[in-house]
Amino acid sequence: MLHRRDALLRLGQIGMSALTLPQLLQAEQTAAAKARSLSRRDTSSAKSCILVYLWGGPPQQDLWDMKPLSPTTMRSHFQPIATAVPGIDVCEHLSQFARHTDKLAIVRSLTHDSNVHEASVYRTLTGRINNTLVVPRNQRNRQDGPNVGSIVSAFSPAGVLPASVTIPRPIGHSGVTYSGTHAGWLGTKHDPMEIAAAAGGSTEKPTHSMSLPEDLSNTRLLSRQGLVQTIDQIDRRFDQITACRSIGEYREQAVRMLSSNVAQKAFNLDQEDPRVRDKYGRNEWGESLLLARRLVEAGVRLVTISWMDVGPTGAVMNVWDNHAGTHMLTQNYCLKSLDPAFAALMDDLSDRGLLDETLVAMYGEFGRTPLLNSTQGRDHWGLVQSAVLAGGGIRGGQVYGSSDKDAAYPASNPVSPEDMLATIYYSLGIDPDALLHDPLGRPHRVVEGTPLTALF
Repeated sequence: MLHRRDALLRLGQIGMSALTLPQLLQAEQTAAAKARSLSRRDTSSAKSCILVYLWGGPPQQDLWDMKPLSPTTMRSHFQPIATAVPGIDVCEHLSQFARHTDKLAIVRSLTHDSNVHEASVYRTLTGRINNTLVVPRNQRNRQDGPNVGSIVSAFSPAGVLPASVTIPRPIGHSGVTYSGTHAGWLGTKHDPMEIAAAAGGSTEKPTHSMSLPEDLSNTRLLSRQGLVQTIDQIDRRFDQITACRSIGEYREQAVRMLSSNVAQKAFNLDQEDPRVRDKYGRNEWGESLLLARRLVEAGVRLVTISWMDVGPTGAVMNVWDNHAGTHMLTQNYCLKSLDPAFAALMDDLSDRGLLDETLVAMYGEFGRTPLLNSTQGRDHWGLVQSAVLAGGGIRGGQVYGSSDKDAAYPASNPVSPEDMLATIYYSLGIDPDALLHDPLGRPHRVVEGTPLTALF
């Protein structure tokens, strides 16, 4: 893997002291690109990405990196089961997921140094580090780095549908929407489209609008709860100039969508075969994955699914934040819905011939502690977690990297969040070394990471 420091070392004969900053950055970028040119493949086959973000931090040793020989103080209460690939075991509550390991790459060495939700969400979605982020200081703002969907948007032509969509809602709680969930300094033009849930909704019986019935007039659509209402709700935290600019951009997008049968059909889940909807699950989580498939099929380049739950009072919960006991993972809001929904997505993409051109990535902001706590749950642990990748050119049936005997630290091939994001960009044909400029004209690399080319 070639990192920035390696590229800089290769510039020694250029005479770096004579270069301006833009020239230095350009030379560094060229050196990095040349260093990878012999092994870099044509990445144009991946058109879209579905990112299933398990907000809260899924436990690696209870799901995809089980350690049945660990001491009882660390060992999962779940049993490992065999999968479609000999030698790859997963949790017993992932029996449908297990059928698809021949399509998957499981990365068991994703690592960073933060145990804080806010900073970890920011880093794993932007590839940038800001360890000062804690509630409420992590309210997103235009000084933030752009998130993965916004980067993809910046490299995508304008279309009827936005390049990036977040469903069913962005990560946030208690009035704070997390840094790392929008375009930051890239500007409102590249903010992911966010579909708001109706107040008081239930994830078991979602009341937010995930469809745009064709018989509705434009006027009724504009006033409907959910999708198009979101377009009309401009973030009032920004100053008046930014807000005015946002209104114009959002309204332009709304007009394009409302005049397009493609957009209306993409959001209309009622057009799906009821048996397909049953396979995904008639709940917010299953319907989010189904909607994601429909959106990428219609041309959206990146769909982020923020996996969370909404309690009876309307409070948002990051349900993978599993302090209270690993038995909680078997609830509807975790494995009971994830297993069938993810398996349905794999079947659906394969049956429709979409898997090769659609990268599916699944991970959270960090892993969980190797040691079980007093309630038999696990606490925050950034030093190692697992990620799942499929489609988009990924070779299935493989494990990349490893953790130690207790799933506490990487034992081989450590992967940073920046490397993971670089891999997503690489699959989509976006050069991780490409430069973007903030409003002051300062250059920023897409991400300071190296794609995991061995996975392809």
